[in-house]
Amino acid sequence: MHDWDITFEQAKQIQQELRDKVREAPLPGPVRLVAGADASFSKGSDDMFAAIVVLDAKTLEVVDVGRAECRALFPYVPGYLSFREAPALLQAWEELDVEPDLLVCDAQGRAHPRKFGLACHMGVLLDIPTIGSAKNLLCGEHRDPAPDKGSYRSIYDREGEVIGSVLRTRAEVNPVYVSVGHKITLPAARRQIMRFSPKYRIPEPIRHAHNEVNRMRRAALE
Repeated sequence: MHDWDITFEQAKQIQQELRDKVREAPLPGPVRLVAGADASFSKGSDDMFAAIVVLDAKTLEVVDVGRAECRALFPYVPGYLSFREAPALLQAWEELDVEPDLLVCDAQGRAHPRKFGLACHMGVLLDIPTIGSAKNLLCGEHRDPAPDKGSYRSIYDREGEVIGSVLRTRAEVNPVYVSVGHKITLPAARRQIMRFSPKYRIPEPIRHAHNEVNRMRRAALE
């Protein structure tokens, strides 16, 4: 673990050092428990609410929830999201009574300017298979996938390397942007995201985590 109250230059150096620890490899075993991670902020402040929600991979029922509230030390800057949100997410992780087999983050993994987004950061620090599933593209180029559910296209960086996939989880609905976080391959990441998106555009683990942090934020304002 490293310090979190740091400068931009130090954050960039940490990303460059830790990205070599990311492993793209087959999942080590079956996914029986899957978790979603998300964070939310009070409007106009740095007060942060973070949640990790663990689901049964077969039934998609909630098994456990870890929560954390704290004040962010790092400002919001694209490409450095993990330094703003990861400290609270790691606190939420410590509150869990079970350890999931897979973590899905509402953020980027390898589809990142330095190929080390929040999903990579969480995966490396926790040493757990991790996927980045973001609602928006941070970097790279791609062609639009077909309108059918399950269709996808590769996301390429400036050197032409594949860094992720733009994936249609629902027919004729905006896609999500999937990339490797840690200890999984990109094809497996796509399969898992489709597996956990039976009804909505957003995968169920992230959707549950998103709903939880919004509930926490509203409760804090009451």
